[in-house]
Amino acid sequence: MKSLLNVAAGEPATPQPGEKEVAGEILAIRGGRPLTGRVEVKGAKNLVTKAMVAALLGETSSTLRGVPDISDVQVVRSLLEVHGVTVEDGEEEGTLHLDPSGAVAAHFEEIDAHAGASRIPILFCGPLLHLLGEALIPDLGGCRIGDRPINFHMDALRAFGAVVDKSYEGIRITAPNGLHGANIELPYPSVGATEQVLLTAVRAKGTTELRGAAIEPEIMDLIAVLQKMGAIISYEPNRVILIEGVETLTGYDHRAIFDRNEAASWACAALATDGDIFVGGARQQEMLTFLNVFRKVGGWFDVREDGIQFRRGGALKPVTVETDVHPGFMTDWQQPLIVALTQAEGQSVVHETVYENRLGFTQALNQMGADIVVHPHGIDAPDRRVARRALEQAAVINGPTPMHGADVVVPDLRGGYSYVIAALAAEGESVVRNIGIIRRGYEKFLTKLDTLGADFDVIG
Repeated sequence: MKSLLNVAAGEPATPQPGEKEVAGEILAIRGGRPLTGRVEVKGAKNLVTKAMVAALLGETSSTLRGVPDISDVQVVRSLLEVHGVTVEDGEEEGTLHLDPSGAVAAHFEEIDAHAGASRIPILFCGPLLHLLGEALIPDLGGCRIGDRPINFHMDALRAFGAVVDKSYEGIRITAPNGLHGANIELPYPSVGATEQVLLTAVRAKGTTELRGAAIEPEIMDLIAVLQKMGAIISYEPNRVILIEGVETLTGYDHRAIFDRNEAASWACAALATDGDIFVGGARQQEMLTFLNVFRKVGGWFDVREDGIQFRRGGALKPVTVETDVHPGFMTDWQQPLIVALTQAEGQSVVHETVYENRLGFTQALNQMGADIVVHPHGIDAPDRRVARRALEQAAVINGPTPMHGADVVVPDLRGGYSYVIAALAAEGESVVRNIGIIRRGYEKFLTKLDTLGADFDVIG
């Protein structure tokens, strides 16, 4: 690699000795080389950003450890700071100290300017209603992977007694009579809506019963954070969470759960490139479902105390996968896995049941030589275990197919990572554009690729 310093792709803003700063968002990748070596994963993007918001609920400062240097974290940090929260880096790398004592209201324009394409402002609602009596939400962005409605969030907030007013600027939410406990049942185990209920219910008056809750490991880790702050939360069978509201909460000191999405991404990269990658910080328990599929595909892994080693165990085999909420196979895992499945001997099927547009990224893989057919309304099969949804799609992958270089544009976070790995597995040179999106969820992405022996240049 000719330069490690691409700020847009998640690299450090200050050049290291002997390196040159580059601001481009395009990679020229020469493929055909296995990725080998060790990478480290820090805290999960899907926990860290929510734990940062939770700091608003405390009357004292909080300390969050294992925080990755990714753009989503920077967005939340900016939003906290615009609301008057003091955020400082700790002496240990990846540590943040968050002091909410100076919290103040912010304007639509300020929130919008700092939020960018992130959807995180919606999770500020509960804490800000408790703290300031008002929350503002501008238009929301996020990855283009389908309709991600906020009605679950708004309905939950109304159940707590909030008043939701819409205007041309966005949404203004108030709680003129305070927030009270509620009985809420989600029509789908939405992670975001579950987080919304947790962050709102912990200081609402009375008890909240949430049915149909998401139970992802990141949700359980958020519950652990809130319990450290003084919340009373219990989990019952069949996706039921009970929250007994308390008057006050204190700060927390917490090390975030590892990012299982990033860990699975590097595992799939080892499969796709016929490499050998040790993922430091990865743990078996939270990746149980992924590891089963990884083994079925023909992957080999070794669980160690400090991480998991991944490589091929022989010829890759076709599999059928259905994405689902936890403890099912995560939707974020299927995109990098599909890259590896293009080299499996036979026909694989991936049923995407969580987001309706998450298979659009396969068009670029076909441009690179893959044989993937997307069924926009899904596929019926007698052995389906996940209930069909109206929005689901399916991808049929026929392999193995030789992959060659192409010029592609990153569409979203996981799809973008998958394009880079496909380019590294393909013969010839590829150009991957708009790689800045990858910075949302992968810390020091280019540095890690360089460490693993990838051959690429950053084009300014």
